[in-house]
Amino acid sequence: MNYFLGNGKNQDKFIIINAIISPIPQNIMIDEIEIREATLDDIPEITTVFRDTIRTVNSRDYNEKQIQVWASGADDIDKWKKRIEKHYFIVAVIGDVIVGFSYLTNGNYLDGLFVHKDYQRKTIASKLLRIMESRVSINGFDTIRSDVSITALPFFDSHFYEVEKKQKKSFKGLVFENYIVYKDL
Repeated sequence: MNYFLGNGKNQDKFIIINAIISPIPQNIMIDEIEIREATLDDIPEITTVFRDTIRTVNSRDYNEKQIQVWASGADDIDKWKKRIEKHYFIVAVIGDVIVGFSYLTNGNYLDGLFVHKDYQRKTIASKLLRIMESRVSINGFDTIRSDVSITALPFFDSHFYEVEKKQKKSFKGLVFENYIVYKDL
């Protein structure tokens, strides 16, 4: 299923993502964002968004070792393939650049929501979240759940998510503080 939101205009500014030259629109308009299902060909850009967002955006709330371990999750390509093949996984695209992604597991668990470090606070995450909430309803659930980082908690709070509990999770030998959140739809 594809969601098309606008016509996406290419500008004359470029960035290099995984050795591919891609245009970046200078003035991002909300109607220029295309939301579509992810494909296996998207994995290089998805993992770049994942790694770079953690290294820059999440670095204000987690220590260097935690960031290094968390960002290393981008290297497990088989895991990313399984996520795309087995779950509802969507990407946000501006021009030809993936600027965000999100995926659901178990029909109502928001397992990931990331927006490119250079595209924060441009309503991309809100658009992805609204689509995921709709998908949860379509899947027959009344509640969406997620484990969210310290960094992401204010975003989810602004979208009326409730904190079920604060927790400490162990990942690759390190302890990460995060929150279990939910929203009744």
